[in-house]
Amino acid sequence: MAALDRVKVLVLGDSGVGKSSLVHLLCQNQVLGNPSWTVGCSVDVRIHDYKEGTPEEKTYYTELWDVGGSVGSASSMKSTRAVFYNSVNGIILVHDLTNKKSSQNLYRWSLEALNRDVVPTGVLVTNGDYDREQFADNQIPLLVIGTKLDQIPEAKRNEVLTRTAFLAEDFNAEEINLDCTNPRYLAAGSSNAVKLSRFFDKVIEKRYFLRDGNQIPGFSDRKRFGGGTLKNLHYD
Repeated sequence: MAALDRVKVLVLGDSGVGKSSLVHLLCQNQVLGNPSWTVGCSVDVRIHDYKEGTPEEKTYYTELWDVGGSVGSASSMKSTRAVFYNSVNGIILVHDLTNKKSSQNLYRWSLEALNRDVVPTGVLVTNGDYDREQFADNQIPLLVIGTKLDQIPEAKRNEVLTRTAFLAEDFNAEEINLDCTNPRYLAAGSSNAVKLSRFFDKVIEKRYFLRDGNQIPGFSDRKRFGGGTLKNLHYD
């Protein structure tokens, strides 16, 4: 059997938002029983059928890189994380729907991963008001996922989802809200599953079908941290 082509997708967000549970659900289609804190980076692989059901259908490995740490941590920690940001083809931004700060911090996570030198101010993320120009030239596909939907009382759910809806618009990305302890939120044929498949299709298209398969311009071409990619899939 021929080796499958692969793409690399970062999974970013504050500690405790449920990134590890999300990655396990996406890759294993199972609920993670005892999630633990991620130290460094942990990588799992999802098999994705590009353009499923069409003559162009092809199977790819999708590596999901769950990056640990806090966006507000010391510069030394950010430098350590920087090595994981090489040769990225897509980014999943994860926030906790019950934690407003984790939603606001997605701007900081995205700027860090996209190697922006500008440090966001408090005003940048207040009520969704920020400088859109900082993301104007981004060509990396993004997906915003809100977790812990089950922990929001029904009476407040509409209010919370309205508050967080601006995130997807700001990042020019689709939005998925779910409960990582319930696989039905990503059931085949559901709107969430369609959005997820569409995102991975876009990642693959950008990686293999844009400009004769060259890496997306404006990101890896910056050669920020030197050449080469990490071979090991788990970091402790």
